[in-house]
Amino acid sequence: MDTDIDFRQVVHALSDTLDLVGVDEIQHGKRVAFMARECGRAMGLAEPDLDRLYHAALLHDCGVSSTAVHRRLVNEMDWEGADEHCQLGAALLAGHELFADLAPLVRYHHTHWEDLAGVAVPAEVALASNCIYLTDRVDALTANRDRSELLLARDDIRNTISRHRDSFFAPQLVDIFLRVSTSEFFWLTLEPRHLDLYLAEMTQTARPHRLTHDSFLRMARIFATIVDAKSPFTVEHSLGVARLAKRLGRLLGLNAGVCQKLEVAGLLHDLGKLRVPDEILEKPAPLDRRERAVMMHHSFESYQILRRIKGFAGIAEMAAFHHETLAGDGYPFHLTGPRLSLEARIIAVADIFQALAQNRPYRPALAPTEIMAILHGLADTNHLDNRVVDVVADNLATCYGEAAASLCEGCGRAASPAELDNRGGHGVLCPECRSEATSCGCAD
Repeated sequence: MDTDIDFRQVVHALSDTLDLVGVDEIQHGKRVAFMARECGRAMGLAEPDLDRLYHAALLHDCGVSSTAVHRRLVNEMDWEGADEHCQLGAALLAGHELFADLAPLVRYHHTHWEDLAGVAVPAEVALASNCIYLTDRVDALTANRDRSELLLARDDIRNTISRHRDSFFAPQLVDIFLRVSTSEFFWLTLEPRHLDLYLAEMTQTARPHRLTHDSFLRMARIFATIVDAKSPFTVEHSLGVARLAKRLGRLLGLNAGVCQKLEVAGLLHDLGKLRVPDEILEKPAPLDRRERAVMMHHSFESYQILRRIKGFAGIAEMAAFHHETLAGDGYPFHLTGPRLSLEARIIAVADIFQALAQNRPYRPALAPTEIMAILHGLADTNHLDNRVVDVVADNLATCYGEAAASLCEGCGRAASPAELDNRGGHGVLCPECRSEATSCGCAD
């Protein structure tokens, strides 16, 4: 199943996802993208190079899922270890053909200019990544200021950037930034309502692409990886939900196209979790009323992000309705049974099953029979679809294998916990990779 997408819409949606990590401090990547593009224009970059710079700036922090790390990014000028998220982000983007050319710019966007001289990268990559670094630090310098008063703060910010000329930033970039930032337009556009207009105008220029199903799936996995990396207790949750949802679709007789959409919806269902602070996701006790209210934002955030991508309307509903119930007492829309498609009901069951099959901070993973008892109880009270739950019960071992599988760090294959081996501290390996590592002495 090939899928037509607008690459720019997808990049903006991924940027919307990354915005959630900031919780209250949003639009960081978008402000950096605007400033970097303005500097790029002043450099005389051709349109394709401007596009590359703009898209890389929007996604430059895709290696950040933790709210704690995000706070450091927007509140500190520089610190040891800042490069880690650059490496993670670049590795994430490098694995997909549509994003691969952005990876080098993301990889070096916290590397000091004086250190870039010793890195074997093309001159245009070094300059573009340093442009993202400079504008990223400009935005960090605005973080604790009232954005409506940036005109009063601009001289202090410009002076701070100037002091890092030749060390953090390329001298020609500092000159360009100082020239571009003399205008009030540059600073006023950073206010949310003006920035929104700028972004809306940018999305009017489409970048159409046709993706194979495999390529589309790998793109969805980029989103899922960012979400699942947020906490050790959410690792591989989205992947497990996707595998189980696809399997349930097959068992229920849905056609291949619908099953593929179920897999994508499973990967994307928890995008909104990025807005939940780390301390709530990792709390080793039941959530209080305030914390539960924060958690209840997440499915609506997922819906708002996905429905803005052309062609994603159906997937948005499959993904974002996973906390609705047939009885109408779910969230965020309080939909009742007639409004919930079979696909949405499948994702709801897959989400609960996978969560229960996984270790969480407040309890260990449950056994298959314990999970089924909970699912039957929810079906009996009209929260879950009896038909879907019955299919799970009839195929319990298979469903548990899909939900609880992890990914081998050697070959990337999904394997059950029983198959995987982590002895010797050499990573989680399937039997084949374990054998190969042992034979060459790597796992001794």
